Amino acid sequence: MTIRRLIGDIAAQEDLNFLLTNRIPRQMLTRFMGWFSQIEQPLVRDLSIAVWKLFADLDLSDAKRREFRSLHDCFTRELKAGARPIDGDPGVLVSPCDAIVGACGSLDGVTALQAKGSSYPLIDLLGDPALVETYRNGTWITLRLTSSMYHRFHAPADCTVERVTYISGDTWNVNPIALKRVERLFCKNERAVIETRLIAGGQPITLVPVAAVLVASIRLHFLDVLLHLRYRGPNVLPCSAAFRRGEEMGWFQHGSTIIVFAPEGFGLCEGIVDGARIRMGQALLCRPDGH
Repeated sequence: MTIRRLIGDIAAQEDLNFLLTNRIPRQMLTRFMGWFSQIEQPLVRDLSIAVWKLFADLDLSDAKRREFRSLHDCFTRELKAGARPIDGDPGVLVSPCDAIVGACGSLDGVTALQAKGSSYPLIDLLGDPALVETYRNGTWITLRLTSSMYHRFHAPADCTVERVTYISGDTWNVNPIALKRVERLFCKNERAVIETRLIAGGQPITLVPVAAVLVASIRLHFLDVLLHLRYRGPNVLPCSAAFRRGEEMGWFQHGSTIIVFAPEGFGLCEGIVDGARIRMGQALLCRPDGH
């Protein structure tokens, strides 16, 4: 039996997986990983990436560079030009990231599904009653980034970022095993609520990057602060940053989840179902007017 297969068999044991990734000092381990991953020492870097490859199907063939200064440098790697073609159909919004699609569909009023049999009220996630009402009966998609995926995220359409709200919190694992066991998990974890408005049509679209164990740092290009567990404010950050479709907005230090919210009238594009794999730039949401 190979080491990778053995690791996979252990990971498949749900109770053990949950214990190993959640019943630990999550925040302390996350802070340690943030420090350790940025060590620029060749032996530490090479051993760290080698161990990472044992746990995940890490593919660096589309990376812009093949040599990295540190584990963190590898995690936050850029891609070669053209590695992610951007769907040019004006009638769709594209995926902001590489991901596995999680729970998605039409919202039940102002309630979203976390996993089968488990839901959460939007007010607990977004924290703003007015913003919650914006998405009543709208559409949402949960996009989960695995550890080996490309970790940068991009604008789903030509848009302007109007406000970012940083909400501090815990660092539970966000894998399907934890989502089945921890109620309102996304509402407990550290997250950033990024409010955007489409340039064509003027509709609001909100992206919510949610941090997780080992990955509680979010870098946004249009802010001069790093959002992380030790950030102390201000929590509401008004801004006006314009982005073109597919333009890079920021990145996770490692990987986690982005939840996308659109108002009533938007629909899921063909093939966007729970469990589907999607790449940044592929069609994600259909506009209500088709253009």
